[in-house]
Amino acid sequence: MGRPRGFDAEVALQKAMVVFWEQGYEGASLADLTEAMGISRKSMYAAFGNKEDLFRKALQRYTEGPGAYILEALRAPTAHEVATLFLDGSVRANTRPGFPAGCLGVQGALAVGATGQVARDTLAAWRALGLTYLRERFQRAVEGGDLPADADPELIARYIMTIANGLAVQAAGGAAREDLLRVADAALRNWPPASKAS
Repeated sequence: MGRPRGFDAEVALQKAMVVFWEQGYEGASLADLTEAMGISRKSMYAAFGNKEDLFRKALQRYTEGPGAYILEALRAPTAHEVATLFLDGSVRANTRPGFPAGCLGVQGALAVGATGQVARDTLAAWRALGLTYLRERFQRAVEGGDLPADADPELIARYIMTIANGLAVQAAGGAAREDLLRVADAALRNWPPASKAS
């Protein structure tokens, strides 16, 4: 049997998530990561794999923590509530006290060189999955009469995702939570009414 770990892997992963969130994939050096995690490079590799593996695990931690609003919003009873909770959750996650501003999933690897390609692709797939979840939820809303029969679930999902991504960029640029919540509210003012058919 190997020696037991001398550190809490969950705490270390949480700290790595914050480093990636704050500095992006390429900006986060192994030295930055191991220093924040309080472990040696050897311990990091043994517990989490290479930097790409660690990034994937950190993104999963983000999805289950600050990004948990995504799946919570999808469970709302109406399409309008889904959109409202999604944008509200996005703003709150992007402006969370004690955490970096913005969204790890949006800003973590938008502009990268060859060494960051895997991280960029990982985040593109992560965002695409969120879009798929929204589209499928809005499709069910059309089928159930909660959205008009001629509503386009793909377009509505892209609209909500684009607003959320823009809110993340604004938050990273220093916009206040209250201002971003007002933008999110304004984005939903022309929401399509429910179908008259029951």
